[in-house]
Amino acid sequence: MADRVHPRDDSPPQTTEFKPPPAAVHYPESPTKPDAPRSEKPVPPPPGTYVIQIPKDQVYRVPPPENAKRHERLTRRKRSRSPCCCCLCWLLALLAALIFLVGVAAAVFYFVFRPEAPDYSVERLSISGFNLTSSRWVSPEFDVTVRANNPNDKIGIYYRRGSSVDVYYDSVKMATGSLPIFYQGTNNVTVFVTPLKGSAVELTSGDRTAMIDEVGKGQVPFKLTLRAPVKIKVGSVETWEITVKVDCDLTVDKLTATAEIGSKKCDYGVDLW
Repeated sequence: MADRVHPRDDSPPQTTEFKPPPAAVHYPESPTKPDAPRSEKPVPPPPGTYVIQIPKDQVYRVPPPENAKRHERLTRRKRSRSPCCCCLCWLLALLAALIFLVGVAAAVFYFVFRPEAPDYSVERLSISGFNLTSSRWVSPEFDVTVRANNPNDKIGIYYRRGSSVDVYYDSVKMATGSLPIFYQGTNNVTVFVTPLKGSAVELTSGDRTAMIDEVGKGQVPFKLTLRAPVKIKVGSVETWEITVKVDCDLTVDKLTATAEIGSKKCDYGVDLW
């Protein structure tokens, strides 16, 4: 008995097999900070608006609304003062530069010429014309011997017209005169006699009595004041006119031509203008 032959089927057999779904891959979650508790839910901005975040340091630069007007007023005032401040700064800078230049010039002058103040002294005082017994009016005369010393090596002195030499007893001017006009060279000592005259000087009875007592003691006080306008010569340059001042307190033993100076104290000064 012949076998039954079935037709060959080359297609692979169809099998139904259950496959489990792929397992989900779990990655380790990174630790996160817990959210800060919120006290209230933020209100979203109205539609059509924008939220702009500004750094804190810029927020503090904006004045609060209640001080906006004051800030604007102060800002306007500061701007209006700026030109004056600039002018003042320029003026102060110019003044400082001028003072610096004057100081430098004075230092150069000092180190080059080595200026020294002239020295003055009263060497002798010859007196006449005092008659304290016959009348209250006197016409005294003084011959004052003055010694002027110029110790400078490079500076000369011109003695100008307009000088004055006065002698006082207490507050009464007894006689007046002037210095001669001359030029005193460098490293020079000049001794000159200046005549002083007084006319009809009134002495009170108290002054006459006091002077007679002082003559008896050999100490009659007088005050001599000297004012001399001079010009300083430095090389070939002459300065403006300045005034030399000498004030001497001295005493003499008698009121005659042979009077001797007992004590004297002199102060010196200069008026530059």
